[in-house]
Parts: sequence; C-alpha cells; structure tokens
Amino acid sequence: MGKQRVLTGITTSGTPHLGNYAGAIRPAVAASRQADVESFYFLADYHSLIKAQDPARVQRSTLEIAAAWLACGLDPDRVWFYRQSDVPEIPELNWLLTCVAGKGILNRAHAYKAAVDKNLAEGSDPDAGVSAGLFMYPVLMAADILLFGAHTVPVGRDQVQHIEMARDFGARFNHLYGGEHFVLPEAAVEESVATLPGLDGRKMSKSYDNTIPLFADAATLKKLIMGLVTDSRAPGEAKDTEGSALFQLYQAFATPEQTEAMRAEFAAGIAWGEAKLRLFEAVDAEIAPMRERYNALMADPARIEAVLQAGAAKARAIATPRLRELRHAVGLRNLAEAASAAAPAVAEKTALPVFKQYREKDGRFYFKLSQANGDTLLQSRGFDNPREAGAFLGKIKAEGKAAWQALREVAELAEAVQESQVLDALEAICREAVEAEAP
Repeated sequence: MGKQRVLTGITTSGTPHLGNYAGAIRPAVAASRQADVESFYFLADYHSLIKAQDPARVQRSTLEIAAAWLACGLDPDRVWFYRQSDVPEIPELNWLLTCVAGKGILNRAHAYKAAVDKNLAEGSDPDAGVSAGLFMYPVLMAADILLFGAHTVPVGRDQVQHIEMARDFGARFNHLYGGEHFVLPEAAVEESVATLPGLDGRKMSKSYDNTIPLFADAATLKKLIMGLVTDSRAPGEAKDTEGSALFQLYQAFATPEQTEAMRAEFAAGIAWGEAKLRLFEAVDAEIAPMRERYNALMADPARIEAVLQAGAAKARAIATPRLRELRHAVGLRNLAEAASAAAPAVAEKTALPVFKQYREKDGRFYFKLSQANGDTLLQSRGFDNPREAGAFLGKIKAEGKAAWQALREVAELAEAVQESQVLDALEAICREAVEAEAP
C-alpha cells in the first residue's frame, strides 16, 4: 500500500492570530513531518473571493498567510505547498464535477441553507445576496480534494458534509464514466483541536475582535496579554484554572511540567500580573524565532512568490496528467483518434436495491429492503398503519445512511448480511432520490 495522502486547505483571509497557530498551523506542520504521509497544503484564494471583494486585501492576506506557514516551519521541499489559483486544472475539474453534481444535494449545503434561512427570517427573498460562488462552494472544494487523490482531509465537524459531498460527486463520476477515476476521501474530524480564548475570554476570533496577532512585536504582545480579562481575586487568594482564559493560553504554550507548576501557583494565589507576565514569557519564547523569520519573509515577497510558483509546478506535475485522463473519460478528446480507437461504452447503470412495502395476514404493515435479484437485506417489524411505515421510507430516501440508527430501531438485518452492504444501499438510494429531484 502506498503512502496516505492528506490534503489541507488554508483560508486566505485576515491576519493569523495565536488561535490559528495553536489550532491549525502548529499541528499541521507537525503532521507534515510524518514519513508515511504525503501532505498537500494549498492557499484557498479562489474560495476567499466568495466573501472578499477587496483585491488589495486578497493579495495582502495571501502574502501574510503564506509567510506565516513558512515561518512556522512548513517545509515546501517536503510537502506540496501551492496557491489554488496557480493550478488551472482545479477550476477545470470544478466544471466537470458541476456537470455531475446534483442540485438537490447542493440545496442542502449548510452555508447555503444558513443564508436562505437568514433571508427568510428577515422577510427577504430566499436567495437575496447569495452568489453562485457560495452555492457552488462544495463543488470547488470537491475539485481541490479529488484532483490530487487525497485519502484523508482533516476538518472540523462542521465541514464533514463537504467531504461527504466530495465522495458523492466522485462516486457519481466513477459510475457515469466507468472505472475508478477518483479516490473517495475520508474526513478526519479534528475533535482535539485547541480552541484558544481571546482577550475577553470568548473564543479567539476576528469576528469578536478579541485576537492576539501571531506575529505582533514583543512590546505589543506583552501589552495585549497584560490586558487579558481576569476576575477580581487579589494576590494570595486561590484562583481557579477551570474556565480561566489565562491558564488555557498558558497551557497551550507551556510544557506539561510548567503547566502543572502554574496550576499549583494558581491554587497558592499567584497575582494576576505575575501570571500574565509568565504567559507572555512562554508565548514569546516560542513565537520570537518564528517572528524573525516571518518579518524577513514579509520584507521579501518575491521569495514567497518563488516558493508558491515552485509549489504550483510540483502540484501540476500531478494535476496535468490527471486532468488529461479525466478529459478523455468524459469525451473531450483529440478527434484524430476517433477513427483508430472505438469509444469505450459508458458503464450500464447498476440496478439499485429497492424498498417494498406490504401488508401481512396479521393486518400489520411491513417493509423490506431487497437486492435487485430479490435477496432480502433488511426486514422491518410490523406497523399499525401504512403511514407510519411510509414515513420511515421517506426519511431513508431523504437522509440515506444518516438514517441508519433510526432504521435499526425498527428493522433487522437478514441472515449473513453485513451492515456495510445496507449502508452502501442506503447511500445509493438517497443519491438516486436527490438526483431525481434535480431539474
């Protein structure tokens, strides 16, 4: 088995802060050093255009984010580090996938639904202010992932839906054009990602205006840390580590031994001023060497551009032949080849498993899931009326394998049938139902 490919998109918006570093940059850089993994990191500048329409800000943010990752230790010789807009195969694949993506699936995307719900709550047109870019965002994300054959994509729980969509679009393409054109990626949910508190104790976020810039100079860093919100307990009074923004920040930059020592000092009543000074020293000790590298990179944008261009060439060494194969698969071919090569037949549509609803002699209503050849996969218990049984079937067609837990409460697997067989069947039935809804 070859190396596992892991792909990470880096949002190019805003100036990086300590929360970005502890929650994303530091763990990703550490993961990039694993010998058995091929790591792909790309600056998602096409994605940024969905929200950012200030060209100067787009350029500046891309520069800052690239400089930050390089300063924090990402080695472009060891990984694939490139700018999304430098790989033209990505938007071309985006179109190929757009032509197989079901609109019904895109209607359910969280970001689009949230925008529509907000408009409806305000009494506006459902699609007011919604760009096609926002609506099609999941397809571009799928192109980012599928083009490079990523096996795993580290995401937060709110992004899992996008990986499921990428799998769906890839599977649909494979089915329509025959063959395993795309690896179907898995989401690696980052449950343990550090979420740092900001200056006011809430989650550090640009939207709360409570961030500590990652590469602020030492004087500014100290001033911000000394201004952290704390309670009114005086020196000598025991202080709680639980819920303390100061302690959480310290823990993110201290060794386990230092953390336990600080915990003891909290219990002994350390003064807040002293605790803040210790926090500044811990943060600055880790950030100072990186700050120096960052400032040198920011002073030499041409150097960063050269790194990104080299990264793009490295990425396109994979993307260009891949796109050539995909163009051929969909029929975008050299016409001179037509006379000498018979076109391969498009794979026939595989007959799907089906649900059958019926009434037994006992007067109760049942349903079962059967293979196309008639073999039973799943058998329900009896229902008192047909509507109750039909409601379950409607839920399954709408949700696919997400409805599995509810289904298990009312049905049992047939003998020798594996759970994975049923999950695959549910996913296929849901996909078919969604595509049927699409205009």
